Amino acid sequence: VQLVESGGGLVQPGGSLRLSCAASGTIYDFSTMGWYRQAPGKERELVATLSSTGRTNYADSVKGRFTISRDNAKNTVYLQMNSLKPEDTATYSCNGVLFGLNYWGKGTLVTVSS
Repeated sequence: VQLVESGGGLVQPGGSLRLSCAASGTIYDFSTMGWYRQAPGKERELVATLSSTGRTNYADSVKGRFTISRDNAKNTVYLQMNSLKPEDTATYSCNGVLFGLNYWGKGTLVTVSS
């Protein structure tokens, strides 16, 4: 199983980005998929998760600004990020839980700066 992120880049404060996580196989079997981020000098933190039943969970810092979604037909999970702030700057990684095992992508860098 491979997870490949895309969509990162440089954006001004207040701007938007949409991250994508493409799985090599079907994401239908994943019990949970999510996005995590790690800023320089900080520990990795949860951003958002989405269960196979549709339940979502967001970090307090992104609630109301970020939305996680999945397209099973495209085997892809998305993270729509709006009203971005400089403190959102980090490497964002995709995670999938499949039969109790965690799978990770390599990450995509998001930089929020003017």
